[in-house]
Amino acid sequence: MTIKEKGYTHWDGELVRKRIPWWPITRYGIRLTFQKKFFKFLLFLSLVPALVFLVAVYLSERLEDFEKMLREGGSRLLQVNPSFFKLYLTNDFLLFMMVVVLVFAGAGLIADDLKFNSLQLYLSRPIKKRDYFFGKAAVITFFMFLLTLIPGLILFFMKILFSGSVKFFLSYPWLLFSIIGYSVLVTVFFSFYALFISSMSKNRRYVIILIFGMYFFSDILYGIFYGIFRDDRFALLSIKANLQQMGAYLFGVRPEFSIHWSYSMAYLVGLCVLAGLILNRKVKGVEIVK
Repeated sequence: MTIKEKGYTHWDGELVRKRIPWWPITRYGIRLTFQKKFFKFLLFLSLVPALVFLVAVYLSERLEDFEKMLREGGSRLLQVNPSFFKLYLTNDFLLFMMVVVLVFAGAGLIADDLKFNSLQLYLSRPIKKRDYFFGKAAVITFFMFLLTLIPGLILFFMKILFSGSVKFFLSYPWLLFSIIGYSVLVTVFFSFYALFISSMSKNRRYVIILIFGMYFFSDILYGIFYGIFRDDRFALLSIKANLQQMGAYLFGVRPEFSIHWSYSMAYLVGLCVLAGLILNRKVKGVEIVK
């Protein structure tokens, strides 16, 4: 009886390197996030403040009944100026919803790969470690921009459109850069924040607890020390307070705390650098012998 043995067929094709090798990672992460239960409802809930502020922009230009209120300073929401945009981008509710979105979009980005030993599959393909990080971070970037940059730009241009002139732009020509700058700052920070915590455990539930826990614990810690010493410098312990402090600086608004913005910037950058170093050590691929 003849026994035939068939070996592996040699592949004569050519490996094509794409300009954006990390895009499939991002596309899959975004699609997977939208498939999660209740996420679409929570995303809509996160965009409700943007709708409220958009209505406020319209009212500030169209309803003459509010002119007296505006002159008397009775409503900050109807005074469209840098404080208006700072109020939208740094309010407690929006920052909280960003953390909620991180739970859905970022908790399992690295934790699931660690759980199922997928890192070796990712990094044994023709992508580098930085491509892996870019692909994962781009998922968070997509959703953070959806909550900050895109609504901020829409509010800015709708103000110009409703007013029918470029007077608002000429009054605050730097405001557009403030919106972009703050949105990028928040996005970069939360990208490092989510990826760092996601790499700390293979258990997605534990990661979710850490994402919420670190954010709220930092604020609680600030509240405890401030209640005892009444010193604004303890605001540096709070993630939320530092983000709001940077927002006040970028929009040229009087900050809530009497500390220099550079300390808040150093705090946020320091956390990102620390997270980057830990991520670089936690995410390891395999060595391919050619």
